[in-house]
Amino acid sequence: MLDIPKEELLKRIPSTYKLVIVASRRAFDINEGSPRLVPTKLEKASQVALEEIRQGKVTYKEKETK
Repeated sequence: MLDIPKEELLKRIPSTYKLVIVASRRAFDINEGSPRLVPTKLEKASQVALEEIRQGKVTYKEKETK
């Protein structure tokens, strides 16, 4: 089981909404066959995605608005 405090994840992605979107998109990619970015024994794609975010391997970029 993965036990990452939410506060630790929010240091990387400061919005709960954005965190959920980034993690779910990354988990989808992992399920579709994308290689894992961190060595881990975790099985669930959602847990792997959160661990990748925690380690700073997955981030997001704000779109510029006009």
